[in-house]
Amino acid sequence: MRRLLVINPNTSANVTALLRQHVQVAAGSHVQVRAVTARFGAPYIADEASYAVAGHATLDAWAAELAQSEAAPDTVLIGCFGDPGLMALREISPVPVTGLAEAAFIEAARHGRFAIVTGGERWGPILQRLAQSLGHVQALAGIHTVAPTGAQLAADPVAARQLLTRACLDAVHQLGVQAVILGGAGLAGMAAGIQPHVPVPLVDSVTAGAHWALRTP
Repeated sequence: MRRLLVINPNTSANVTALLRQHVQVAAGSHVQVRAVTARFGAPYIADEASYAVAGHATLDAWAAELAQSEAAPDTVLIGCFGDPGLMALREISPVPVTGLAEAAFIEAARHGRFAIVTGGERWGPILQRLAQSLGHVQALAGIHTVAPTGAQLAADPVAARQLLTRACLDAVHQLGVQAVILGGAGLAGMAAGIQPHVPVPLVDSVTAGAHWALRTP
């Protein structure tokens, strides 16, 4: 059975449970999904400082998993839309590694130019830098952030869907994109409810991460 390790760089166990649930559904029963939570850092990453700490927490979680696990995973998914620690973990890991953002960029770019919709106003510059470093800046038409963080959106799904639907429609109408990424671990599963109201494909970053893991040899 294929083994997929999901590292949640946040310290919130409920986010880890949400990630595991949605990644397992997307990956299927033939994939064993294990999700682990960062041992230090922010409950939900929402700014530059917590993002910087999360990169260290990702590496720490990987080291702790290797120390206690009998078998290494086949692939690793960083369960944060921002992929903290991606390049460092990729450098030291003997197995393929990606994050929610990179996987979503790859999937969205197949449709053409895309926009990002996510929670937390401070994520814009972080995601812009990440897209640049991963070679997706040409395909990225814009980033729409809403004021509530991903954690706040996850706490009120009904209000979140309304707010995120408006943001996705704004991104489509203002930027003329062919796809929109709904990014964030806390937003896992919300794209399905919003998709009927949006005229272009919506990419759920958590589902995209699971699909990337399945395609990786």
